[in-house]
This record gives sequence, C-alpha cells and structure tokens, in this order.
Amino acid sequence: MVRLPKLTTAEYTIRDRAIRAFNKPRTLREALEATRPHLLEVVPADAVALCLMPDTRSPVFEWLVPGHRLVILEQYAELIQHDPFRGPIFKRPHWVVRDSQLMSRKEFVGSLIHQRSLELGPRLDHIMAVLLPTRSGRVAALALYRHRPRAFSARNADILGSLTEHLADAVSRYCDLEELEIRARTLEELYRRPNAALLVVEPPHHEVMRTPNAAVLLERWFNPSDLHSSGIPLPLQEQLDALMRMTPDERLGKDSWVRVHEERYRKVQFMELSAPEGPSKWALKLEEIPRSIPLPEEMKRKLRPKEIPVAMGMLRNWNDHQIAGELKRSHHTVKTHVKNIFARLGVDNRADLLYQAAHLNIPV
Repeated sequence: MVRLPKLTTAEYTIRDRAIRAFNKPRTLREALEATRPHLLEVVPADAVALCLMPDTRSPVFEWLVPGHRLVILEQYAELIQHDPFRGPIFKRPHWVVRDSQLMSRKEFVGSLIHQRSLELGPRLDHIMAVLLPTRSGRVAALALYRHRPRAFSARNADILGSLTEHLADAVSRYCDLEELEIRARTLEELYRRPNAALLVVEPPHHEVMRTPNAAVLLERWFNPSDLHSSGIPLPLQEQLDALMRMTPDERLGKDSWVRVHEERYRKVQFMELSAPEGPSKWALKLEEIPRSIPLPEEMKRKLRPKEIPVAMGMLRNWNDHQIAGELKRSHHTVKTHVKNIFARLGVDNRADLLYQAAHLNIPV
C-alpha cells in the first residue's frame, strides 16, 4: 500500500485523476499528455518530461515532453555529463530529488543546465526528479520544472513520491505491451496462428463485445464449470470484481492474471476504459504466448559457446536474474554476455533479438 502524505480533498481528487489518466490504455506519449495537467496542478509545476533509458548505465535516452517544447532537452546529449540529478536518482530509485537538496541556489544558477536554459528558453529555475525502474529492466526518469524562482518543497516531493509506484507500474505496462505486441506479431508469423484477443465488459457482469479469437482462447483455457453465469470465466470475473472495489493505490501490481500451461504463457491484462458518462467499461486483453523461440542456427554460429545458453534464456523471455539463476552464473557475467550477444548479432535489444530470431525461424 502506498503511504500518502496529508492531502486536502481537492489534492486527493487531482492525484486520483492523474493516476487514472496515466493508466488508460493508450500509448505512453498520449498517457503522459493526458496526465500532464493533473500532475502540474497537484505538485504544482510548469512543465514535465519523461526520459526513457535502456538501463542506468546506458547513454541512450528518449525524452517525452507533453505540452510546450523544452528546447534544452532536445540538446540533452551535449549536457548529459553535466546533469547533477543522474547520479543521485540512479542510486535511490523512487526517491524524489530537488535541486535545493543537491546544491546551493548560487551553484544551481551558475550550473550549465540553468545557463543553457536561459539561452534556449524556457528558463528552468527549479527541478525535481525521480527514477522509475520498470519490470522490463528499462528505467524512466520523471522531471518536473518551474520557470520561476520558487523552490519545490518537501511536501511537493512527498506528493510526487506518492505517485511514483503508479507511474513506474504504468510505464512498465506500456513497455511490456510494446514488447508483447512485437512478440505477438513475430510469433504469429512463426507459428501461423493468432494468439491474442480482447473482451470488453460493462460491470458488474455484462459482456459488451469480444474479438473472434476470444472464444477460442477462453474455451481452451477454461472448463465449462469455470464459467460465471455471464459467460465470463469465474477466475477473471472474481479478479475484475476485486479490482473494481480497490482504490488506484490498491490496484498496483494486481491488474493482470497470468498462468503457465505447458510451454505457453496465458495472460489477461485488465484495463479500465474511460467513459464520457456512466460507469467505466473494462477491457480484458487475452494473450497466449509460447515461452520460447528456438535459437536459429544462423545466430548460434555467431556466438561463443558460453553465450548460447544466455541467448536461449532471452528467447524464453527471462530477465538477467532468471538467466543467472538457471545457469548458475553471476548477474554481472550474464549482463556481460547479453551485451556481447547484442553486439555479435547486431541487434538493439531483447525485442529486436526476438523479432530477428522469429524471422530466421520462419521456413523458406
């Protein structure tokens, strides 16, 4: 359970709107745009930006900036070594850091970040940032800015801190969906059959629509005795009922149903849909995904013997810790192998490895 600071009724309402906006099923960029006005009101601040990175050591990044441009972030590659926030937030994920905690006002005004913002506009007079780790291993850094000399307070940091788990969970979900969509597309090519479906429900028990493949998956996953009177499987109906009774804070980490059956994952993602009026509907995204893709011979020939089982682990969708545990190797050794595998195969990341492997496995 997230520990909340003391909020007024108005602040709690705005915070709740921010959480709900960020969790609507849309792209990450659209979710950030929808969340922006609520986030800037509850903190408050003048601008917000989200930086996506493969990991904390990588110099690769992508800034998502809703609202007005922050020109300085378009030149961030030149300033990254002068960013005083990177070190502190990387050391303590979910810890909200304010510029006033890192340096004196005189030091901040004289910093390259501040001086460059004066040149490019808009001026960044105060900054507050936090690191949001994701389940996929990637990280996101959220930064809020003020264009006037009014420092962020400890209470501002506490309010943002109460949102970080929600934001990290949502960013994880968007990253997962992006990779799962790549995985689903490539595996569909490989195995030549659909593996995803959508079921839309209007609570408490009314089914609004289902895509054609939903009936196939539900019949394969559940016995007739598992069905609720509405036709929705009882395990899914019970989880949906529970989610509807929860607050956004209580829903964290509980919005998916996952089972492993033989060599396939069966996953249902519960997503609340916004409604202009009346109760919200819920979308249940059903996916059935093979747990592994064979390592193509063409890839195997390019790898060293010790790298092959690591590559096979990645194609089973295991993270570095899972691979290390299975192969009885250190986490550091596995990370080194992963980096070398990407270089030898000429792939950018795990999703790209999955994509390339699937294509190489398709019979000519």
